[in-house]
Amino acid sequence: MAVPLSADRMLAALHREGLKPAEHSGWRTHNRNARGPWGPVNGVMIHHTAGIDSLALIWTGRPDLAGPLAHAHAAKDGTVTLLGHGRANHAGRVARNAFNAVLHESTHHPRPSAGSGTLDGNTCFYGIEIENLGNRHDPYPEAQYDAAVRWATAICRAHGWHADSVIGHKEASTEGKIDPTFDMKAFRRAVADRLAHRAE
Repeated sequence: MAVPLSADRMLAALHREGLKPAEHSGWRTHNRNARGPWGPVNGVMIHHTAGIDSLALIWTGRPDLAGPLAHAHAAKDGTVTLLGHGRANHAGRVARNAFNAVLHESTHHPRPSAGSGTLDGNTCFYGIEIENLGNRHDPYPEAQYDAAVRWATAICRAHGWHADSVIGHKEASTEGKIDPTFDMKAFRRAVADRLAHRAE
């Protein structure tokens, strides 16, 4: 468990990891904190947008779900845009067994089970939305994938977490989520490799 990074610490961590994030106007105070707490934080959750040109949607939200829908957005060209600081509507209900695996930084991430109980994932996870149709045909360009890895690594490094503090939405939700469509084991290996070396 950890206190969420301040906006300044988040920005500094991303810069140390070699990212040059874009800052959406107002991102430092854009959140859903009025609807519930943010923190303590326990991990990082990876999503895909299931659409194109979705930056504005992640900022604003949908008629049924107010934004921000993530803390950051990763575009196809590798640009990471910061969209919120605080509680964001990205994780929803998370299976307790999936959460416990992250909490204990287990190398085994079990299939999320509703029978284990659920909790409010928006309280305890950072979230990034990666621009992708989610149809298993839309590619993740190298620059985009690398940016997402660096984003997750920066947060883990700042908190002193291992790569197993990173989880895909599909590994946490009991609602049949499929995001992201890439292999999360490979993604965690990429994060672990970066964590094994100095930030750059």
